[in-house]
Amino acid sequence: MTTLTLGAAINAGLSKALETDDRVLLMGEDIGKLGGVFRVTDGLQQRFGAQRVVDTPLAEAGIVGTAVGLALRGYRPVVEIQFDGFVYPAFDQIVCQVAKLHYRSSGRIRMPLVIRIPWAGGVGAAEHHSESPEAYFVHTAGLRVVAASNPQDAYVMLRQAVASDDPVIFFEPKRLYHAKGEVDLEADLADAPPMHLARVAQEGTDATIVTYGAQVRTALDAALAAEDEGLSLEVIDLRSLSPIDMNTVAASVRKTGRVVVTHEAAREAGVGAELVASITEQCFEYLEAPPQRVTGHDIPYPPSKLEKHHVPDLDRILFAVDRVMERGTGSSAASAAAIEGGVR
Repeated sequence: MTTLTLGAAINAGLSKALETDDRVLLMGEDIGKLGGVFRVTDGLQQRFGAQRVVDTPLAEAGIVGTAVGLALRGYRPVVEIQFDGFVYPAFDQIVCQVAKLHYRSSGRIRMPLVIRIPWAGGVGAAEHHSESPEAYFVHTAGLRVVAASNPQDAYVMLRQAVASDDPVIFFEPKRLYHAKGEVDLEADLADAPPMHLARVAQEGTDATIVTYGAQVRTALDAALAAEDEGLSLEVIDLRSLSPIDMNTVAASVRKTGRVVVTHEAAREAGVGAELVASITEQCFEYLEAPPQRVTGHDIPYPPSKLEKHHVPDLDRILFAVDRVMERGTGSSAASAAAIEGGVR
């Protein structure tokens, strides 16, 4: 086992993919000589050459469109979108081409393409640099959508995504790029959990917290704090947002009878809404209280000095836990508005 940051684990995964398969190539803005704005691809162009680690123009639609052509010709391109909010110029290519070609061709065409997106907030940046656009892609049939929350998953899931014949949107929580963890660099993909399976990050008995990405760490902190009040919280790291592993989620909710869903993205029509609907459909008779959502607010991403009020934190999650535990905190209208991520 080797201790790596999440960013270094992704670099190691990309290096392994380039080393083991000549069809793999990387494309993106400033990913070569500079090593990417977050230095995630640092050193890869020097090692593998400028024809396999390609610095592209500042044109996301062109980058993804070129990657589609390369995938059609048998390559396995890995595209980096420099920031989450920069993916929108490529939205037409992703939704109309990347997600559709396999279906449109009755399975004759494969689209082995990975689109890496540094994602979400918490780094003191502005809008277009701190956004959470995952719901757009989850709603798009034909895409796999995954989000790593720790270095081991980042390393293994990236390699699994590159090996997949399906197009994969690979979200990387940028505020965890420097978070460290143990990574098995010799991990055999055949022995690793498939990337569509959720992970029980912490077992518990009183309530379930379902989340993904950087919010996993916040949820684990909340679970630790809840122990001081005698509560045992189970934390589920979804890892995959499309498809969602509802079997793991439902098993946890049926055990605890209470659930809080949290994510950074806006509340309305978000991934949390789908989760709550599915949990209600599948686990209604087990629920002891209405499910709660703790999300970002339904506003454009705020200036950096205000993002601490936007990104769900430990206190907002614990307030939601109190509500599902029916501990009497639900009387505050202001707190309820804050926890729901809405404007009252």
